[in-house]
Amino acid sequence: MKPEDTDWLVYHRIPENRTITEEDLVSACGLDAGSVAASLARLETSCLVDRPNGNVRVLNFGEALLKNQCKYEKDLPYVIENGVIKARKN
Repeated sequence: MKPEDTDWLVYHRIPENRTITEEDLVSACGLDAGSVAASLARLETSCLVDRPNGNVRVLNFGEALLKNQCKYEKDLPYVIENGVIKARKN
């Protein structure tokens, strides 16, 4: 299976508005743990999911937008570190 197909499958097996454990996601997808972990890493890098404490959740539109702004717009006056918005140090 191509990585983008795996990502599509994994992303659509994550329940809306709640979390799922990575182990339950492996079972729901029918894939091996390594493939799911690699997919989640790509989805997290793309600012589509968050993985707090071994759980996985889909980011809503506002969260995804804010994460992308912080990631790509280096002149913003703030950063997000572990879910906390902080003033950017110059």
